[in-house]
Parts: sequence; C-alpha cells; structure tokens
Amino acid sequence: MSKHFRVPGRLALRLQELGISVSALLRDAGLAPGTLDQPRILLTTEEFFALWRGIGRLSKDPGIGLILGTETKPEHFDPVALAALSTSSFGEATRQMARYKQLSCPEKIIHRTDGPEWSIQFQWLLADDHEPEVLTDLCFAYVLNIARHGTGTKISPLHLELARPRSYTRTLERHFGCPVILGKPRNAIVFRAADAELPFVTRNAELLAMLAPQFDEALKAHTGDESFPERVRATIQRKLTGQRPRIEEIARELHLSPRTLQRRLQDTGFSFQQVLEQARHQLARHYLNNSMLELNEAAYLLGYEDSNSFVRAFRGWEGVPPAHWREAQRTRLAT
Repeated sequence: MSKHFRVPGRLALRLQELGISVSALLRDAGLAPGTLDQPRILLTTEEFFALWRGIGRLSKDPGIGLILGTETKPEHFDPVALAALSTSSFGEATRQMARYKQLSCPEKIIHRTDGPEWSIQFQWLLADDHEPEVLTDLCFAYVLNIARHGTGTKISPLHLELARPRSYTRTLERHFGCPVILGKPRNAIVFRAADAELPFVTRNAELLAMLAPQFDEALKAHTGDESFPERVRATIQRKLTGQRPRIEEIARELHLSPRTLQRRLQDTGFSFQQVLEQARHQLARHYLNNSMLELNEAAYLLGYEDSNSFVRAFRGWEGVPPAHWREAQRTRLAT
C-alpha cells in the first residue's frame, strides 16, 4: 500500500474552469506554491484532506464535489475508471476499483451485501480526522458515474447515508436521484443487491486505444500473416484491463477450445504462460515509455496483485527495476 495519494494533473485546470484560484487554494490548504504544477502530484492523507477542505471552502457551489466526481468524456477518465468500465458488470467493476485502491493509495473501498441492499463505503486508512464532505461527495459521484456510464442507464441508488448533521440535501437528491439520510453513523452509497449483477455495455471497450494509442496503432498494423502466438498475445493485451485473463477467456475470444489453444501454442514452441508474460512485458515497456502512469497503476492494469510482483517480473525481463528502466529511457531520449 502506498502512503500517498496521487492527484490528477488535470485537477488544477478543472478548478480554474470552475472559478477557483489555484494559488488561493494552496495557501488555504497550507500547501507549497506550485504543488499542483508538478508532473507527479503525491500528497499525504493530511495534505490530501487539506486540499479538499480548501476546495469546499473556496467554491461558491456547494455541489463542487459532485461536479468534480462526474466525467462525461472518455478521454478524461483515469486508468482505474477505464479498467472498471471494461469489466462485465457493476459488481465486478467495484471489485476492480477496490483492488486498485488497496494497491495504489491509503484508501479502501468496502462493499457488502446485506439482504436486498448493497452498500459501498470509502475508508481512509491513515486518516486522523473525518474526510472532507466535498471528498465524500466526489467519491460517491465517481461511483455513480461509473455505474451509469457502464450500464448505459440512469441507474440510481436506493439511498445515500451521510454522517453530516445537515447538508444541501436537495442538490444531492437531484444528482443521485434518491433520498439522502443525514446523521447516520457512516457515509455510504446504497444500491439494490441486484444492481451488482447489471451488465456493462462498455465491457471490453477500446481501453487500450485510450490508454496507449501508439501501441494500439502498432497492433492494428499487423496483417493477416501474423503468427498464432502473435494473435494470442494481441488478444491477451486487449484483455489485460486490470485483471489477468484466463486461458478459457482468450480461447473464447479466438473461437477455440482451451485444449486446442494450448495444443496450437505447443506446436509453435510456446505455452500460454509464456505468451502471457510476453504480452505483459511488451505492454509494460509501452506504459513506462509512453505515459505518466505510476508504477502501481501499471501493475494494476497488467493484472498483478501488487506492485512488488510487477517489480520482480520486470526485473526478470529487463534486469533492472521498472523505475530505473523508465529513468534510463527518459535520459536516453533527452540526450
């Protein structure tokens, strides 16, 4: 688990568009000038909370968190949202987001089913204080945005539970399309248990085309004379969206049985595991070379359970850790 939160570089621009002075915000939050100008913005939980409290204080719109948590343009979705949207259902998307949070920052998504209800909560593992209300709004708006975009419907929760004693209830109810219950012992967005099974129309969407357009173009450049292992590798790369694809899944994509897939690979001197590792290696190099993805984000997208597993695998491929390899590539390009 990382001890820092990564703040999207696009946040400063969004705040300016919404009438919030970034310099005034940083002063209010007690953060150094230029904090949001860095290529990698990493904040402790205390700094992260201070930033969001400042946004809540400086914004003239009480629903600022709802606005910042809702995105309509696919090119602006972050990697975890893209990976979640490529899954098969709302429940699977939530499980993917929970795994990503556990891997990448001191935050945890707790989701549980209790009879007809399915609740989703955010837990801040290193927090000494309650999370800012605007951050709570953003997190729940983010979940709803994923649900609506993925299902292609105007799905609404059963209700929203908030620990705060009073709030801009009408604004919240209009956004979420459900009752808002204040003064509860927890902050939770509560759906119907059956909602977890809702299929995603975005399943296996053009994730790689958005995450790695140059690589996607390279894949499309292959002609029909590509070898069978290359076809399998390309299929694996399209399915590496936050989880490790199983051989049954790849065989289904290629309209083969798993046994036939294994036999045809063996005939060319390969195993499924070898081709999977080749696919991961090729994508890993591309992610590190062509994007600002953090190492734990790359590990997540490549289907590793934790960043240490990714580091070990990459060291086996390249002989050096991924951070050293990325720095060497950047130095080479700069000279």
